[in-house]
Amino acid sequence: MEYLLEGLNGVGWQHIVMWLIGGILIFLAIKKKMEPALLLPIGFGAILVNVPGTNVLGETGIVEWLFEVGIEASEAMPILLFIGIGAMIDFGPLLSNPKLFLLGGAAQFGIFITILLAALMGNDVFTLNDAASIGIIGAADGPTAILVAQTLKTEYLAAIVVVAYSYMALVPIIQPVVIKAITTQKERCIRMKYSNQTVSKTTRIMFPIIVTLVAGLIAPASLALVGFLMFGNLIRECGVLDSLSETAQSALANLITLLLGITIAFQMQAEKFIQWETLIIMGLGLFAFVFDTVGGVMFAKFLNLFSKNKINPMVGAAGISAFPMASRVVQKLGLEADPNNHLLMHAVGTNVSGQIASAIVGGLIIGLVAG
Repeated sequence: MEYLLEGLNGVGWQHIVMWLIGGILIFLAIKKKMEPALLLPIGFGAILVNVPGTNVLGETGIVEWLFEVGIEASEAMPILLFIGIGAMIDFGPLLSNPKLFLLGGAAQFGIFITILLAALMGNDVFTLNDAASIGIIGAADGPTAILVAQTLKTEYLAAIVVVAYSYMALVPIIQPVVIKAITTQKERCIRMKYSNQTVSKTTRIMFPIIVTLVAGLIAPASLALVGFLMFGNLIRECGVLDSLSETAQSALANLITLLLGITIAFQMQAEKFIQWETLIIMGLGLFAFVFDTVGGVMFAKFLNLFSKNKINPMVGAAGISAFPMASRVVQKLGLEADPNNHLLMHAVGTNVSGQIASAIVGGLIIGLVAG
């Protein structure tokens, strides 16, 4: 009887709080359909690792083993996930309008402002490694957030990842408010011409190879993420590996996403997660996310000062790497302002540019901070 009650007797209020947090994440995944492939396993994992005496932790525990092998030792899971993401991406809209590269880069502005803000709180709150890991939340790129946080050995990995994916799921709610606050009705009605230029197959094949080389030379620490992202895209574009491309987009990406979610929950043990710093990270993450959006929009306005063909500033907001949600938000707001204003392809081009930019910025942060 004592053995049967051992687990029950070990339950503290912190465990109950974590069960509730896990339940909320599961609710959001199922009822609200907010990033269900990630929030559901993260939520269930949060419950799983907070049962007293659970055998998923420890030397033979499956969740702890997955974390040590798949994230801590090699960062394999987030890196492998980028193969699937790369296979999903069509860089055609970006290649037909290279100017969109600038918007993807500008939309990383909030990352650096947030790092500075978190660092200014002092080592008593966050170390520089913690601050850098928190800042990358603004990229709205889960795998990059995981890689940066784990490489820099921040103790707030779980909080950073949960916040990053939660805000990714909230893109359709947060971004419209921010965009409308910093643009006028007239700006939102700007129409953009579509390029009739056809992107050749050779260009599509050479693009991932060139980006890999450039990223490796500029930010060597980003090469794992950028390289696997581009490798996935090369599989898509080469034309001779269609079945593997489909597998990468579906089976591989879905399986790793599920395992990644439940593995990250290893860090959601009550004693690690229930801290005041977690609430601060939520606030800083929102700040980073908002100012990444602001950075993209304001840079588009800046370009319009010198450009004959005006850019709809909302397109700059798609520079965060929440693909393809940010693109859809811009398209929806464009149609709301003018029923005949279709901005989707321009937004997609900026969105995939942001995907590349966030991975490169992640590598730059690792190189600068770790160095």
